[in-house]
Amino acid sequence: MNGKLTLIGVLLIALVFVYCTTKNPVTDNQADPHGPAWYAKGLVDSDNRFGIKLFKEIVEEEGDTNIFISPLSVSMALGMTYNGADGTTKQAMEKTLELSGLTVEEINLSYKNLIRLLTELDPKVRFGIANSIWYRDSTALPEQEFLDVCVEYFDALVRGLDFNDPFAADTINAWIDEKTDGKIQKIVNAPISPLTMMFLINAIHFKGTWTYQFDPNDTQDDLFKRSSGTSVTCKMMEQRGFFKYYAGRGFHAVDLPYGDGSFSMTVFLPYWGGDVDDLVARLDPDSLDYWLGCFSSDSGDVYLPRFKLEYGLTMNRVLTALGMGIAFDPAADFSKMYKNVDVWIDSVKHKTFVEVNEEGTEAAAVTVVEMTLGPQPPGFWFRVDCPFIFMIRENESGTILFIGKIVNPSGW
Repeated sequence: MNGKLTLIGVLLIALVFVYCTTKNPVTDNQADPHGPAWYAKGLVDSDNRFGIKLFKEIVEEEGDTNIFISPLSVSMALGMTYNGADGTTKQAMEKTLELSGLTVEEINLSYKNLIRLLTELDPKVRFGIANSIWYRDSTALPEQEFLDVCVEYFDALVRGLDFNDPFAADTINAWIDEKTDGKIQKIVNAPISPLTMMFLINAIHFKGTWTYQFDPNDTQDDLFKRSSGTSVTCKMMEQRGFFKYYAGRGFHAVDLPYGDGSFSMTVFLPYWGGDVDDLVARLDPDSLDYWLGCFSSDSGDVYLPRFKLEYGLTMNRVLTALGMGIAFDPAADFSKMYKNVDVWIDSVKHKTFVEVNEEGTEAAAVTVVEMTLGPQPPGFWFRVDCPFIFMIRENESGTILFIGKIVNPSGW
């Protein structure tokens, strides 16, 4: 639809989940200078940098369309995957995820504290983070140390599953459906590829009511101006109140709090006639920190369109452009995940949902990292591990000499 909704998308996640983490919790934890916010600070800075460059790369690739991503979800799913990487693959992921300067132990401990911080921050905001690992239950099993790390620091559900079962994808999607409160119901397709060895999944669900709700009676039909110059109709909410506001060069911004104020939606809007893509180009961690530090409380009128959006993409090309290409290559080194077989990332899929209305905001995100077998000999995969029919034939005449059905090869 429009670039302005694009900015609302990134602010909901890149700012709502991270900006509030770096601001309010520090105050809340002053009595304990080594509380969860302090332990997560280095990771939050890394996630901010990663989230902004990820968003900008997607904007460049997707063009003039609605975009809504969760850098936190992508970072967490790839953070689990990072624990299975080694060598140049680990270095490439570290650079892409902006994790340089942090030890693996610091990264994992920070994720653990960030999960605790975000899920316990505001009793008036529902915020859930769930991680899971689903691996092919076969002779080639993942390294137990890798699984233990994901359980300890990411609170991940770990489950072996028969990927040849036609209902295996349904089992995984049911977990995703539950953890996103039904907002994202399917992301893993059936049947699961016979080369797929593992799915590493993060799911996030956010539901917050505005601290100062919009009155539905004040919502009116209005026009929303697109970047192309055309207009579309929308439902425009409005209210007058006391909010944090900033008037910058070429744009202005407002901060709309949820619940007790620990979470908020920050909307950056170019002045009339301005180009939202120019504002995206100016967005970087230093500028963002400066802008957020310039907000001050003031009274004013806020008009915000009511909207609902579902978004999804496969991030292989974007993450490759950001320097992580080796992780998608058969030469990838995930030996800390699997010792006996070579695996690499087949795909990183991302789906999101957001609805903004007079009451508040509900948002959800899922990131799925699918690990596949590495280099394979040319040919096909034929694994006889279920009931089958067989024949013994004479090929010259085509005579069937014997025919049988096996349902239990051990049941003589």
